[in-house]
Amino acid sequence: MARKFLYVIAVCVVLYILARLALTFYAEDLSEMAFVPDGPFHERPALADNAYRKPDMWIARPGMKQDADPARWLPAGAQRAEDPARPWVFFIHPTSYIEKGDWNADLKDATARKYARLFVQTMASPFNGAQAVFAPRYRQAAVGAFLTDKPEGSAALDLAYRDILAAFDAFITQVPADRPIVLAGHSQGAFLLRRLLRDRIAGTPLAGRVIAAYAIGWPVSIDHDLPKMGLPACETASDSGCVLSWLTVADPADTSMMMAAYARRKGLDGQPVGQSPFLCTNPLTGTRGGSAGAARNTGTLVPDFKTASGELVAQTVPAACGPDHFLHIGPPPKLPLSAFVLPGNNYHVFDMTLFWSNLRSDFARRSAAWAAKQKAQG
Repeated sequence: MARKFLYVIAVCVVLYILARLALTFYAEDLSEMAFVPDGPFHERPALADNAYRKPDMWIARPGMKQDADPARWLPAGAQRAEDPARPWVFFIHPTSYIEKGDWNADLKDATARKYARLFVQTMASPFNGAQAVFAPRYRQAAVGAFLTDKPEGSAALDLAYRDILAAFDAFITQVPADRPIVLAGHSQGAFLLRRLLRDRIAGTPLAGRVIAAYAIGWPVSIDHDLPKMGLPACETASDSGCVLSWLTVADPADTSMMMAAYARRKGLDGQPVGQSPFLCTNPLTGTRGGSAGAARNTGTLVPDFKTASGELVAQTVPAACGPDHFLHIGPPPKLPLSAFVLPGNNYHVFDMTLFWSNLRSDFARRSAAWAAKQKAQG
């Protein structure tokens, strides 16, 4: 009996080792098999002109009761504060549709809606000192669209972008002409935000009203994206009217999957980005590049996905922009996050929550800097 038990344990150990080896050496192939849709791309009609006048087209928006608006959530210990510049925030949530049944999520997909709400709660909440936070629903591309060279993937992202354009146009009509705006997005949201900046901000009067654009979790190519976005990179902690971006990994990091996804997409100038350098803002210092120890981290949000809540843990996670342009946090932090860490020590899911309190402070600081600049200009 004991010998049979040892055999079972041995088999389990071997299977575990094989699984880890498969994830290590075939992560990209396995991810493509698991997430890239097999069927054709289904073109869908444009949303109605008044689609975003409907309350249900927004995950977060003014007028919702506080307990119904995920962007107004705060973790225990965080203090509610009102930003004196009274900015309006437009937030594009990351991919919450991880099925492979279609190339784009249906707006009524229950699982995608559930996780989109959770992402807005944890990632848009650092900005809730603003006068208003808007987070639209959109027919997001499936996560598999980023894992393939198939033209269907690009078509799915184009469809998602058309919805975001419509949502932004509806958003901006509601913003008073004298109010500043903040643009933010994570992952697919950041990918689409790059295009939005090119098409709606660059070269327009709106550029002067942007406090900051937080394009986090997707590479912003310094050569192929940034010159077309209409705003420079944020160089210092007190800059406003600029772009911030970072992609988080722990060490040792394997960034090959992310770099392959990056290389699949063309830059905003229409040229292949290849392995071109991309922007790395250090969220602990607010500066472009550089490093900071964990003592500078005023609060990592450790989510509890089961209860849709979380707690802040300070001075645990450092950050350094590496020569590979990724934001490195050293060895995996001793926090209960491992179940959602992607292959290669990729902390993509936690790009914003690892630095939740610092991001909240960054937003407030840049907002104050923008207001001071406007006052100085008369």
